[in-house]
Order: sequence, then structure tokens, then C-alpha cells
Amino acid sequence: MTANVLVPPASAQEPDPSTPVERSLVSWLFVTLVGGSLVANSYLIHWIAERGVPGDEQLISSLCALAGALVLAAPLIWRSTREFWAGRMHMGQLASLAVLACFATAQYREAGLVAFFLTLADLLEHRSALGAQAAVEGLIRLTPTEAHRVAGEGAAAVEEDVPVASLRVGDTVRVRPGENVPVDGVIVAGESTLNQASVTGESLPVDKMVNESVFAGTVNLTSLLTVQVSRVGQDTTLGKVRNLILQAEATRLPILRLIDRHVMWYTPTIIMIAGLIWFFTKDVDRAITALVVACPVAFVLATPTAMVAGLSCAARLGILVKNVAHLESAGEMNAIIFDKTGTLTTGELAVNRLAPAPGLEAASLLRTAASADRHSNHPTARALVRVAREARVALTEPGRFTEVGGKGVEADMDGHPVLVGRMSFLRERGVAFPEGLEEPSRGEDDGYSTVYVSSDGQCMGWIGMVDRPRPEAKAATAGLQALGVRNLTMVTGDRWGVAKRVAGELGCTDVEAECLPERKLELVEEMKSKGFRVAVVGDGVNDAPALAAGDLGIAIGAAGSDIAIHSASIALMSDDLSRLPLLVRLSRKVRKVVMENLAFGALFVVLGLFAAGMSYINPVIAALLHNVGSLVVIFNSARLVRFDERPAPALPARTA
Repeated sequence: MTANVLVPPASAQEPDPSTPVERSLVSWLFVTLVGGSLVANSYLIHWIAERGVPGDEQLISSLCALAGALVLAAPLIWRSTREFWAGRMHMGQLASLAVLACFATAQYREAGLVAFFLTLADLLEHRSALGAQAAVEGLIRLTPTEAHRVAGEGAAAVEEDVPVASLRVGDTVRVRPGENVPVDGVIVAGESTLNQASVTGESLPVDKMVNESVFAGTVNLTSLLTVQVSRVGQDTTLGKVRNLILQAEATRLPILRLIDRHVMWYTPTIIMIAGLIWFFTKDVDRAITALVVACPVAFVLATPTAMVAGLSCAARLGILVKNVAHLESAGEMNAIIFDKTGTLTTGELAVNRLAPAPGLEAASLLRTAASADRHSNHPTARALVRVAREARVALTEPGRFTEVGGKGVEADMDGHPVLVGRMSFLRERGVAFPEGLEEPSRGEDDGYSTVYVSSDGQCMGWIGMVDRPRPEAKAATAGLQALGVRNLTMVTGDRWGVAKRVAGELGCTDVEAECLPERKLELVEEMKSKGFRVAVVGDGVNDAPALAAGDLGIAIGAAGSDIAIHSASIALMSDDLSRLPLLVRLSRKVRKVVMENLAFGALFVVLGLFAAGMSYINPVIAALLHNVGSLVVIFNSARLVRFDERPAPALPARTA
């Protein structure tokens, strides 16, 4: 009577109430109700006969009870016999023995009621697994079945509704306000706000514009978008998430594998206990009750229901777990190694300081640097142009532009040769550094990345840039420390000055700078050798070896990134680092619920055996208690689905 997670077809786009699995459950329920009606009718006829009403009511009552018991018991006995002949000891065999014992003692009504309640418990077990699966499917089965494909260009463009399955990479589709995005793609026209909670778990909508990526299953909230298809079907981010969630559901917790190894001893032990009860009490009803009450439905449901509920909650929060054992181990981490760039920081440089030469205005320094760099795609150039526009500094068009890889740029500004780049680059070109300019190393010692600017062979000053920490990074590290994570180490290939500044701002306990990839691996192994349970957090692009080396690898920003999804044990679909302490808390909550369920299931069996031996309960009451125990476990696990629930952002009203 193990709880199997029932997986619908991968190609399903909409919930199908008539899948083979659900039709089987409906048929099973119908047969159960028919058998239960026959047994109930038997009790009614017996009650009438006891009131002295003439007729052959007793014979009819016995026949109804026998028919109902056969209808209800046949499936249980058939499955148990098949398991037995296959050489597998199965907990459902206890129920079959109890029903057969009722038949042997001509207790047909008791046999029917016991089979009825045990069958209901089995139905409840399978339906709860299907319901939990449906909850997960509801998070990811969000892709519409049709899309508005655009054929042609310009005035000749024609829009047609086509099945999403017929779309191909390179096609163009339109997504209206209020509709779900059907595919992964890139916006080619329009700007809008999208709700990405289904993929990334972000509670707030995100603004998107031309050349930015959108994901299947997200909701377009405000404006019309034209999207060029980049991925379809199972290749979309949502498709990969779906497949990995289903793979995770197929995995098992270590404690469940331990139970499986010892289950072969459970059934013989319970049969022996029931035999001892019969031997000492000479009461077959007590032995039958022991067999019924020892069918550990609540115990079997304890782990799978909590597991599926935890995975469902993680998916809702934008946390993709590949193996449920990883979800369990996340709560045991006491050391975390963070990559800096793109993980703790945004990965985008921002101008932090302007240091012009004596007698020169900062605005003039910025105007010259940004104008010369406006056609470069280097991160420092983009940062300069961005801050100049924010400061409303008017830029001029360079007359000549040459980018020297790894060094800087050369440009002509109004007939004046301008250089922007490293200090060594300017010195190679013979640039003079006037007295009064701060020492070149000063900015780097303070944690800046410095860019120098010269015009007509004279240094105009330097501009300091920083890779700013993510807004939520400090709160995330503080939250992890509050949860008992003792060691927070930041590793980076950047200079020590920059590394110390960022680590100090974020409250990291240790920092390693100027690290090569092999040093990151060595650091992971060193910490593991000291007894730490190490999680490695990175963006999944250049951190794959370190992610694989840790006890747990966590990739952030996995939405749209194949490398991030496949390189780590757990992937955070967004860049929100606040998901890390949330992951730890969810892991510990899942483990707590599993232990509560297991404790309840074990206590249920022990007390039930005691009550059966003392004749406090009969077989019918024992079977009824199964349903109560199952409901207790299922409702306890269901609390995980709503763990840390946050209200979804309201959708804007549609306008006519």
C-alpha cells in the first residue's frame, strides 16, 4: 500500500479529468460503493429480522453480506496474492489475511465492513497522491494551448491562431494583456509588465522591454507584446522545470529507503503478534482486529505526502529541487560558499566615484569618458554611459573609435585624441599624470575598479566603479546566520580590495580573493574535511565544478539558463537571494513534518495492537480508524503546500 505519485502524460497542456488513472480510481470507487451498499443493506435486513418481521430475512441478509464482502475483498486479495507470488512482502497482505479470517469464521458482514474501510483508505491514499501531483502540475501546466502567430511583415502581417505545439523556433507571436506567454522568447516589439511568479517565484511583477527574454507560463499584465520564439515545448524553461519536478517526485528520502529495506520483516512480525493474541486469548476477533489495525496506512503515507507537499511548495516559491534528498539535506548545511560576481553582487558595474585632475570639473571628466565609450559594449563602458544619461550629461559623437581588447578605447573628440582604459594603457601611450592627482592605487585599495581618462596626452582623472551587492544579499546572509549557518565564505577572482569591501558590507565570515577555479574546489574540500556540511552558491555559468563538489550545489537565476538548471542540486529560478534562508526553513519544516507523521504512524500501530489485544476495539472500528489516521497524516502534510505563502500580485483590470 505504498503511495505512488501518479504522473500524467508529459504532453498534457490542460488538466484532463478523464485520464486512465483517474478513470481507474472512479471505477474503483464505484465498485467500493456498490459493495458497501450491499453490506449496508445486509445490516438493515438483519435489523428488520431482529424486530420479528416474518420472512427469510436472515438468509437474505447473509447473502447480501457475502456478496458485498466478495465485491469489496476481491481486489484486496488479488493484489496481495500477486505480490506474494512475486516474492514481495506487502503491508496490504495483512488486510487480506484479516478479511479471509472473517470469511473463515462466517462473519460476512464484518468481512464486508473491514474490506470497505480498508478499500476507502487505499483510495484515499492514491487520491491524495494524485491530488498532490495535481497541485504540482497546476504550478507548471500554465502554457496556453493556442498562440497568436504573426505571418508576414509590416502592413502585410497577418495574425492567426495556431496550436502552441505547431510553433517553431524563429516564429513570431503576439501576447495580449492578461494572457499567458506560450513559449520562451525574446521581445521584438512592445514593453509590458509580466508576472513571473509561476517560473521564478518572484512576488512582484517585472518590467520587460525590447530584447529582453520572456518565459512560457508567465502572465503579460499591461501591454501588447510581440515575441520571437526561442524555445518551444519541453525545451522551454517551464518544460524543463516540469520534468525535473517529476524526476524529484520519483526520488525517495533516505528514511523511506530504510523503511523499504525493513518492510519484509514487518508483515511476518505482525502475523506472529496476531497469532500470539489468538493463542493466549482464544478470541479470533482480537487476532483479526490486530491484523487490521496493524496495516500501517498512516505510516506509509507519512513520508510521500510530506515530500510531494514540500516539492509543491518549493516550486511555487521558485525553488527547483532535483532530488527530494537534496531538499532534506538543505536544512543540515552549516557552511555556505558564495561566488561573488553575479551571485552576491549584481554583476553590473556602477560608477561610485569621480576623481578629476586639479582644476577640472567632474562633469567634464564624465562627459569625455562616456562619449568616447558610447559605442563599446564593455561593462565599464555601459556603466559610464548609463550614469551620464542619469546625470543628464550631454554626450558627443566620437569622430574615430577604436577598442583595444583588454586595455581600453581610443577616440577623437572634437579633434582631440582621447584614451579611456587601464592606467598601464595610458602610460603605454605616453600620457602624463599631473601632480595633485591621487595615487593611482588609492582607488583600487578602497575596493574600486578604476578607469583612467586622458585628452591630448594629459590625464584628466580616474573614475571608480563597483560591482554593487544585491539589495537583498545582506538580509539573506543575516537570515542564514540566524538559522545557525556558522560559516559564510565569499570567493572571487577579483582583487583583494574589492573582495574585502563586498564581504564586509554583507557580513561574510571569510573571504578568498584572486581565486582560480581550482582554488575554489580546494576550498570546498578543505571545509568538508573540517566536518562542515558545505553548500556552494553560484550563477551556474562558471561555477559548475564547485557546485558539483559541494554537499549541495545551489544555482541562482536559473530561469532561461540550461547550464544553471543542470549544474546544481537545487536551482533558484530568480536572482533573489532571500530564497536561501527560505530554502533552509522549508527543508527543516519538511523534515519536522515527516518525523511527526512517522511518530504518529508508529504510535497508531502500537496503540492499535494494544487495543486489539485488550479487546477495546473490534475489526470494524479498527478499519474505520485507518481512515482517520490517513486523514491526520494527509492534513498535517498539506500544511507544507502553503508554507510562507505570499499574496499574489493583483492583475490589472482589462479595458474594453
